[in-house]
Amino acid sequence: MGAAEPVVERESEEVEVRGENGEKKEEGEERDVEKGEEVGFEYEEQAVAAESNTNDDHNQRDVHMSMMHRLNPTNPLRIVINSNTRAATPPPPSRFSHGSNNIRVGATPSPPHFSHTPPHSQPRSTPNPQPSITTLNSRKYTNKISLFLFLLHMVAAIGLVGFLIFKGVQGLIEASDNRVKRAEKRVLKFFLPQVEAASLLSITLAFAWQKAVRVWPKFFVHFILWTTFLMSLSAGILLICFQKPASDGVGVCFIAFAIGNGLYACWITQRIGFCSKILIKSLEPVSKFPDLNQPTYWMLGVGFLWMSLWNLAVIGALNFYFTPLMIVLLVLSLAWTAEVMRNVANITVSRVISLYYLRGMQSNTKFCFQRALSKSLGSACFGSLFVPAIEALRIVARALNLLEGEDEFMFSCAHCCLRVMESIFRYGNGWAFVQIAAYGKGFVKASQDTWELFERQEMEQIVDSDITSSICFLTGVCSGSMCVIVVAAWTATVHQSFTATISLLAFFIGYLMTRIAMALPHACVGSYLVCYAENPDNRLFDSTIKDRLALMKSGRDVAILTPRVPRRFAAR
Repeated sequence: MGAAEPVVERESEEVEVRGENGEKKEEGEERDVEKGEEVGFEYEEQAVAAESNTNDDHNQRDVHMSMMHRLNPTNPLRIVINSNTRAATPPPPSRFSHGSNNIRVGATPSPPHFSHTPPHSQPRSTPNPQPSITTLNSRKYTNKISLFLFLLHMVAAIGLVGFLIFKGVQGLIEASDNRVKRAEKRVLKFFLPQVEAASLLSITLAFAWQKAVRVWPKFFVHFILWTTFLMSLSAGILLICFQKPASDGVGVCFIAFAIGNGLYACWITQRIGFCSKILIKSLEPVSKFPDLNQPTYWMLGVGFLWMSLWNLAVIGALNFYFTPLMIVLLVLSLAWTAEVMRNVANITVSRVISLYYLRGMQSNTKFCFQRALSKSLGSACFGSLFVPAIEALRIVARALNLLEGEDEFMFSCAHCCLRVMESIFRYGNGWAFVQIAAYGKGFVKASQDTWELFERQEMEQIVDSDITSSICFLTGVCSGSMCVIVVAAWTATVHQSFTATISLLAFFIGYLMTRIAMALPHACVGSYLVCYAENPDNRLFDSTIKDRLALMKSGRDVAILTPRVPRRFAAR
C-alpha cells in the first residue's frame, strides 16, 4: 500500500495535464500507467492462483491486461483501479468483456485480509476544473455588415476613379473644342506636379516621424507640439500673403488652428511627463519584433499608389459634370479608405503586442497582418467610421466644459452633451481595437468590455488624460502644414489661381499618410493600457500606472480630464 500512494498522485497529475491539453499525452504517461496497473492487479493474480484457471484463461487475461495499459486516464475502469490502490478496497474482477467504448467488470472473490477498508483511507483526488479562457484564435468575421459596405464602397470607388481618369484622358486627346484641350493641359501642367510632389513629401515625412518617435519618444512629444504650432502658423501667414479671397480664407483657418494648438500645448504641460513615460515603456516590446513595421510600410505603399490614382481622378472630375459633388465623394471615399488602412495596421500591431503582454507569446507579424485583413477587417471598417467622430465630439465636450459658467442654458447644454459623450465612450472608443485584435470581438462589444476593464481598475482618469491620440493627430497636421508651405509657394509662382485648391489637397494627403504611419506608436500605447487593465500584476508592467493612480487618489496629482457627467447629475 505504501508503494501505491505516489503512483496514484502521478496518475492524478497526468489526468490534469490531459484536461488542459485535450487528447495529447505526455511521454511518461504510459510508464506511470503501467506502474499503477502492476500494483492494482497484484491481488487479481492471487485470486487467479486460488481458482486454478486453465492456460487459456491466462492467455485471455494477458490480452485484457495489455488493453488495460492503453486505457484513457479518464476511463471509468481506470478511476475504479485508482480508488482501489489508494483505499485498499477489494481487488478488481478476474473476468473482462471489451465493448465498443468501455469495459464491463464482473465480480470476483477477494482475499480475506483485504476485506475491510482502513479507518483513515483518503478519498480519491480529482482534478480541479480549469477556468474557461477567452479564445485568442476566433475564426468568425466581425461586423460583417460594415465589411460588406466597405467592400461595396471600394468596388464603386475603383470604378469611379477609373471612369474619371478615362474621361480626363479622353478630354485631353479627343476633345473637339480647343478651349477644353487648353484647360486640360493647364491642369496637367500646373496642378498635377504639385499634388504628386505633396504625396511624395508626405510619405517621406511619414517614415521620418515614425522613426523619430521610436528612437526619441520623449523629445518627440515636446517637438511635435510646438513644431505643429509653428508650421500651421507659417502656412496660414503664407496663404494670406497671396492676397486672394480663397487663399485668405484657408490661411485664416490655419492661423486659428495654430492659436488653438498653442493653447492646448500650454494646457497639457502637466501631463507630458507621465505620457512620455507611458510612450517610452509601451515602445519597449517593438525591438523584440523586427518585422513589426512591415504592415505599416505596406499600408503606406498601397496608400501612396491609391492617392496617386486619386489625384488623377480629381483632375478628371474638374472637367466633368457635377464637379463639386464628384470631388466631395472622392474626398469622403479617400478619408474612409485611409482610416481603414490605419486601423488595419493598428490591429496588426495591437495583436502582436497584446499577445506578448497577456500570454508572453512571440506572435508572427505576417499571420497577424493576414488576420487583420480578413477576420478583423469588418471591425476596422466600422471603427473607422465612428472613432474620428467620437474624437471630434470629445473636443466639443471639452470646449463646452470650459464655456460652462453661471448661465443656466449653457449649463444644461454642457451636461446634456457630456451625457451623450458618456454613452459614446462606453459603446464606441478607440481603445476597442486592442480587444478586437486579441480576442476577435466586434467593435461595440470590444468597446464595452474595454471600458469595463478601465472602470474596474479605476483607470478612467488616466485614459481620459492620455494625449497619445492628440500627438498622432498633431503629427498629421504638422505634415499637412509642411506640404502646404512647399506646394503653395510652388503654385504661387506658376499659377496662383490654383493655390487654395492645391493647398487643401496637399494638406489632406499629408495628414492621411502621416496618420497611417503613426498607427504603430498609437497601437503600442493602447495595448499597454488595455493589457494593464486586464492584468495589472503582470511582471512586464512596472509601477508607473500604479504610482500615478495612488497620486490621483491622494490628491497630490491633478489630471485634466475629459469632461464627464458628474455623479450628482448621472442619476437624473
